[in-house]
Amino acid sequence: MTRLETSHTDDTHVVLGKLTSPYGVKGWLKVYSYTNPMDSILDYPEWWVRKGETLTPMPIVQGRRQGKGLVVQLKGVDDRDAAEALAQADIVLPKSALPELDADEYYWHELEGLAVFTQAGERLGRVSYLFETGANDVMVVRGDENAIDKRERLLPFLPDDVIVDISLENGRMVVDWDSEF
Repeated sequence: MTRLETSHTDDTHVVLGKLTSPYGVKGWLKVYSYTNPMDSILDYPEWWVRKGETLTPMPIVQGRRQGKGLVVQLKGVDDRDAAEALAQADIVLPKSALPELDADEYYWHELEGLAVFTQAGERLGRVSYLFETGANDVMVVRGDENAIDKRERLLPFLPDDVIVDISLENGRMVVDWDSEF
């Protein structure tokens, strides 16, 4: 199961990470990556940087691991002031730029928003978001207006165990889960 821990931004783009703050005086920036592994964000030679409502394509000059994080130098960002202007900007890519996955693999943003049903047909709610734990990924399913209740449930994302079926086309997922939990 390939994982890209993206944040949903709109129908055409996904957020891969964030430029957090300047690094040094030559225009480098610290990067918080939502990808797993974190340095796979550097595999994309051009990022779209979103600051406010503005999306700007910015090629990567170079990037690397630095300590426990990442740093990057973007084309046209040559000093600390220019880097400071990009602090807290989102790193965005068109969904069309993401690698195609095998039939049984999903990007997290594809799962977010799916309606979740038990095998008995009970609607538990919608996938709000996913997060990683040491053992497995976990889906946060929040009850909605059509669900059996308004509870928030944490379901392990375990294909062939908890996850019975995923239909992106129909916007639904079937799980082997007791609705009382």
